[in-house]
Amino acid sequence: MNQPALVAPGPELASEELARYSRHLSLPGVGEEGQRRIANAKVLVIGAGGLGSPIASYLVAAGIGTLGVVDDDTVELSNLQRQTMHRQQDVGRLKVESVRRMAHEQNRNVRVIAVDGKLDETNAVALFSDYDLVIDGSDNFATRYLSNDAAEITGTPLVWGTLFQFSGQVSVFDPRTGPMLRDLFPEIPDADSVPSCAEGGVFGALCGVIGSVMCTEALKLITGIGTTLSGKLWLYDAREANVRTLNFARDPQREPVSRLGEYQPASCAVDGHVPEISVEQLADLEAEEPVLLVDVREAWEREIIAIPHSQPLPLAQLEEQGLGGLAQGASAIVFVCKTGVRSQRAARIARRDLQPAVQVYSLSGGTVEWARQVQGQQVAY
Repeated sequence: MNQPALVAPGPELASEELARYSRHLSLPGVGEEGQRRIANAKVLVIGAGGLGSPIASYLVAAGIGTLGVVDDDTVELSNLQRQTMHRQQDVGRLKVESVRRMAHEQNRNVRVIAVDGKLDETNAVALFSDYDLVIDGSDNFATRYLSNDAAEITGTPLVWGTLFQFSGQVSVFDPRTGPMLRDLFPEIPDADSVPSCAEGGVFGALCGVIGSVMCTEALKLITGIGTTLSGKLWLYDAREANVRTLNFARDPQREPVSRLGEYQPASCAVDGHVPEISVEQLADLEAEEPVLLVDVREAWEREIIAIPHSQPLPLAQLEEQGLGGLAQGASAIVFVCKTGVRSQRAARIARRDLQPAVQVYSLSGGTVEWARQVQGQQVAY
């Protein structure tokens, strides 16, 4: 069952465009009129990373009229495993510049608007108002809920997707006709409740699967073909080759979003949160009393970089066996991981087995921040 097309058709296609998009023109329900809608559409993509790469690539290939991309990050070597839009020579450069290069090489008919910055409460509503459709390829809860609320305020359809390890999810939040993210998940989860891709990992090719589905939903909305994932949550498990679709509806008790709110949940307010200690404070503490520094990363991570006097104890081993005799004689224990997420979890686990007199901390910023401050180097993996 088709839906109303989101975008009106643009001007007649030139002969070169007829040849370029011939595979679209022959598709039932798309045709020349559908391609003119695509060429007239303005789409904003949040994030130029794992999801943003396939989304932007296929939108450009499809001949989208205007492609906006918001991202303030630069390319790191570890991005290249899954963020296929970037090249090795792009390391250190702005990710949004990769979008410009890719579009220039692939389809010069596409206008690219690169926003080198974060999506935040000061620009979200204005940005969303300038586009027909927004695709959220961000990697954190705060931005996802900000995008959802800005979409609801402006009435802008939002295509949404997430990744974690071997699984992904896709949905369409269309405030004109269907339920939104807050109808499915009402509150923003704690910032450290799920490890990031940097901490938990992500199967590289999974980005292509989820990103391609997200782009497909966007093109369906623009042209009005088929049935979208509005009111549905599409779940894909790459490891088990399993696909499920869950239905959900608007919550009649939920108040509509009328203004942007607070999108940075304060982790320190979470029950059981362990105090964080900075790299500088760690040095001061070690000068005053015996400190046990426990590195809960995997062995391969320590081969990349490790704080010299830290003791290795992978998180999985800590969860199964506890600290054992490792903490004997220490009056303070500082847990460290890559950026500070796993170390929080490890510290909460260990604190249950320690005497109250033993101080327990998580190193803020982890080994990445330690390397930056102590060794003066940027570590990316």
